[in-house]
Formats: sequence, C-alpha cells, structure tokens
Amino acid sequence: MHALEMIGTHPEVRSVPVHGVDALAACVEACFDCAQTCTACADACLGEEGLEDLRRCIRLNLDCAALCSAAGEIASRRTHPNLALLKQVLEVCAEACRICGAECARHAGHHEHCGICRNACDACELACRRAIEAAGLN
Repeated sequence: MHALEMIGTHPEVRSVPVHGVDALAACVEACFDCAQTCTACADACLGEEGLEDLRRCIRLNLDCAALCSAAGEIASRRTHPNLALLKQVLEVCAEACRICGAECARHAGHHEHCGICRNACDACELACRRAIEAAGLN
C-alpha cells in the first residue's frame, strides 16, 4: 500500500509528530487490511454449515469492517485534522477489533477464515493503539 508515501508527502503532515507518521501509516494499512479480511470472513461464514452458530460472528465482522474502513479513511486525511476525533475513531476501531477478534477466536478451530480474521483484528487493534500513542493523541 502507499499510506506512508501519501501521508509523508502531504503538505500538512506536520500536524502529526514525525515519529507518529510511520505508526499512522501502519495503522491506515492495518485498518484497510482488517476491513477486507472481516468482510471476507463474514462472507465465508455465510457459506458454512451451522449458520445459526455464526450469526454473532458475521455481525461483528461486518461492524468491524465498517469501522475499520471509516478509521482508515479518517486517518488518511491530513488537511486540518480533528485530532480529538481521530483519537476517538482509532479507539473505537481498536475496541471493535478486540471484540471481533475474540469472537473469531471462538470459531477458529473449525473455520480457518476465522483464524485469519482474528489475526487481522489483533494486528489492527495493536496498530490503532500504537498510532494513538506515537502521534501523541493519548
């Protein structure tokens, strides 16, 4: 992905401390990766037998995907950023990833896609928390 290149060349990148640019770019990439993975996991769950047992997982996958997409988009915008809002969005994204990852972990023994999704959620949660800290948003 090109998140670091794009953020690094933005004329208003000085709104994020230099050490926070790498973490913010990694967060953007993790958010978009997690959104795609959660969407694919929800779709794979829909194809599985025992759909009743996967309803919560599907719902959490779709919620997490929507929040990750939104967080990735908001974190990508550097013109006059609302840093308080960015912090809240990244915190909500991290929490959605934590919840979704925990649910996927319950199904990972039976469904490989849930294990992959759990890993993506864990990575995104960590990236969001690191971006908050590195950008001085905490």
